[in-house]
Amino acid sequence: MTKLNAIMAVDEIRHAAYKAGHERIRFCGYCHGEDGNSKRDYIPNLAAQHPQYLFNQFDKFGNGTREDYVMSTLAKTLSVEEQINIAVYFSQQTAKARSSSNPALIEAGESLFKTRCASCHGQEAQGFQNMPRLAGQPAEYLTIALRRFKTMDPAKYNSPMIGVAGGLSEREIEALAEYLTGRE
Repeated sequence: MTKLNAIMAVDEIRHAAYKAGHERIRFCGYCHGEDGNSKRDYIPNLAAQHPQYLFNQFDKFGNGTREDYVMSTLAKTLSVEEQINIAVYFSQQTAKARSSSNPALIEAGESLFKTRCASCHGQEAQGFQNMPRLAGQPAEYLTIALRRFKTMDPAKYNSPMIGVAGGLSEREIEALAEYLTGRE
């Protein structure tokens, strides 16, 4: 993390990491898009995500804390420097909002977000260093993630999202997803 923060602090070094990351993301781009905007609705956008968050996710996929067949395998093949460069590259991309498939849920989703999510993910859903950016994420991905958190065993997993999602109804999950997918 110290190395990542040092890279982000100096424009020339950050630009070099960005270029190296762009060279390395060829495989990532098949699913997440070369510009970090997902090509599939069940896969998250990485564009404009905080580099610290992205770097931490590589670690979680690599050590088994977070599981996905492709990402868990890939994370184990990347060096720390490659992980940093990829995180820098995607963090510098512009996230693109998506249109909602159910505009009627947006108002309810906004209210839920402001009362249950904004304190950790920011008033505009931009996230913070270790809290992911939710703005513009595909609604399907958000729905899948919230459902997964809702069913996680708190004795096995350590995430504040387990408690947050545990209290959400299916309609509230859908409303949050519809609201967030249209945010920039």
